[in-house]
Amino acid sequence: MPSCHAGRRAALRLLGAGAGIGLGFGAPAIRPARAAAWPAEQPVTVIVPFPPAGGVDVMARVVVQHVAPHLPGARFVVENRVGAGGQLGFEAAFRAAPDGYTLGCVTTPALSTIALERRVQYRVPDFTYIANVVDDPGGFFVPPESPIRSLGELQAAAKRAPEALAYGTSGVGSDDHLLGIAFEEAAGVRLAHIPYNGTAPIITDLLGGRLAFGSFNMSEASALLREGKVRALAQGGAERWSGTPDVPTFREQGFAVTGGSARGVVAPPGLPDAIRERLVEAFGAAMRSPGFLADAQRLNLPAAPRLGADYRAFILSGDEAARALWGRRPWRE
Repeated sequence: MPSCHAGRRAALRLLGAGAGIGLGFGAPAIRPARAAAWPAEQPVTVIVPFPPAGGVDVMARVVVQHVAPHLPGARFVVENRVGAGGQLGFEAAFRAAPDGYTLGCVTTPALSTIALERRVQYRVPDFTYIANVVDDPGGFFVPPESPIRSLGELQAAAKRAPEALAYGTSGVGSDDHLLGIAFEEAAGVRLAHIPYNGTAPIITDLLGGRLAFGSFNMSEASALLREGKVRALAQGGAERWSGTPDVPTFREQGFAVTGGSARGVVAPPGLPDAIRERLVEAFGAAMRSPGFLADAQRLNLPAAPRLGADYRAFILSGDEAARALWGRRPWRE
């Protein structure tokens, strides 16, 4: 980690670069035809709190390659800091020097639920929020031969056999688990929760007939749906994701439930405004680019751009909802 003096010098250089394109303080300058170069004395480290090749890792590597052309001279290095369900990576990004050379990837609701479950070295409101990139709806999935064809039928089956229908998720407090809890509240039922270490073993047991249904993200199920290996009962977005247009939402079926995993990019607290604005602008331009949109579609990434203040408001709204759910129904198991 650079020293405080080195970090301050780097921040001043980045501030100067940002001022050249009308960012920073005072009235905006006329934009030149080409953006000022990003100081290249060291790469921008992007901390991914999960293993390589996972959803967050893929999102990070794809988006930064499209951000780079909008920050001439910038070099991005993705660093996987795995542990404690994402906590170690979240904390590393929070503690980094606010000099523009360290960014972090975060996911919701994990950012909030981990902080509710145990003591952490970060505060959700204090991050500098740059850009949300992906919002991957959760979903409920059954084997093709399952007699359950809708959420209404799932509700009826659960009422006939309280706490007997087993469903699998990627862990206690995960977005998959919170979607199950939200459905229980909305439907007035109780289910049997089985936490797994990831989605792959859920699918194995689901197809093996050991689960009534699985709760995981729509992007994770897209290939299984195309191949007819599972059926989707519902998806958790506010509206249908374009990648699965035939799957109804929970709301369409009369259940006031939404849920999924939003994945985005933050910076440490205290990032100078000019650096923040330049990063927000670059991520926004990248996510509007045809190249990024094509890559997102090819990789089944449900792109959902939210920038700066809008992204922060989205995170804080979700944080408030998680706290309210924790107050009604703590999910420690």
